[in-house]
Amino acid sequence: MQLHPGDVGFYWQFGPEVTAAALRTWSREGRILGVGLIDGPDLVRLAVAPEARQDEALARQMADDVSKPERGVLSADKALVEALWEGRFRELLLEDGWELDEPWIPMVRDLSEPVAEGGLRIEVVGPERVEDRVAVHRGAFAGSKFSVERWRAMAAGTPYADARCLVGYDDEGEAVAATTVWSAGAGKPGLIEPLGVHGDHQRHGYGKAIAVAAAAALRDMGASSAIVCAEGANAGAVATYRSAGYQPQPEVRDLRRIDQHSI
Repeated sequence: MQLHPGDVGFYWQFGPEVTAAALRTWSREGRILGVGLIDGPDLVRLAVAPEARQDEALARQMADDVSKPERGVLSADKALVEALWEGRFRELLLEDGWELDEPWIPMVRDLSEPVAEGGLRIEVVGPERVEDRVAVHRGAFAGSKFSVERWRAMAAGTPYADARCLVGYDDEGEAVAATTVWSAGAGKPGLIEPLGVHGDHQRHGYGKAIAVAAAAALRDMGASSAIVCAEGANAGAVATYRSAGYQPQPEVRDLRRIDQHSI
């Protein structure tokens, strides 16, 4: 579970210039080995090439860059690093006094077999029905500022060429659940980011249904599996994904640093 093209795609709602400014890469001899997305003032989400997870020089450079505000990766006194792989980079941060944050549970559904329908009418929506997509999102996530304008910016981004927005409708035609699914290419894991049920329509099984629909859409797009990460404290979300055929993996944790001088 690492930074996925879909994570960058969803961030693209803020526009291409803002997205480009939030990206960092670490390279050697012209090849990118690490990628970071600065997701707000105190969080960087990272990925490294699998063969480079124990690369000492790369790990030390990345650890140095995220630990020193002057490097322009993290500038806040309070900082979080999402580096969800085991390897030298995490070891270096822990040795330097970083602490483990709250647990997250990666959930994975294998897509080698066909996916049965989940019992909810699902539509792939575009500009003509984007209001439904936005309304469900705002009703599912309190305080969200997602908007039609942000959706249009996201949909204009490069990663969205391999993405779909799905909306689930109940028997009365009300939009009750929604998600965006992101492909990373045929034979690779596809990402669910985000998925939600409108607050007025919860506890009717719509979460399970839209999670099943997300898996079916990703299989149609050639993904090898569907992945999503749920907060460990959100037992309801974990149970919903499990009921939709997603298998929980060992918990993972971000790394947290609090500058004691700021307390």
